Amino acid sequence: MSFNRIYDIAGSAMRAQTVRLDTVASNLANADSVASSEESAFRAIKPVFATLYQRVQDADSLASAQVQIAGVVQSDREVLKQLEPDNPLADADGYVYAANVNPVEEMADMMSASRSFETSVEVMNRIGSMQQGLLRLGQG
Repeated sequence: MSFNRIYDIAGSAMRAQTVRLDTVASNLANADSVASSEESAFRAIKPVFATLYQRVQDADSLASAQVQIAGVVQSDREVLKQLEPDNPLADADGYVYAANVNPVEEMADMMSASRSFETSVEVMNRIGSMQQGLLRLGQG
């Protein structure tokens, strides 16, 4: 496996985790938002990842896999119906509909995504060190 392929794989992981962090930021930003109807209430969004396998070119070549973003989907968890008759967004019965975001889950997802991103950065750093070692071999 060439070094370029390793960079591509780690880069695809970093792109995927960046999308994951973007969705977490969006969800947390809207966690306290309310709407006047259930249909217009914010629903948490989550990225969907898929594996993209690389074909083996010859018998001596190893296969590899990258991650790709297959899409972003809305959560199907129910929105919260809250009685707030004084809220200007309240419906005729005095209810507002709060986002279905769970901040604790989002924070755990954020920590997992940032650690995964850091792991990919570390892979790239190690590959850079290996390349430097190969260049030093030619000097000796």
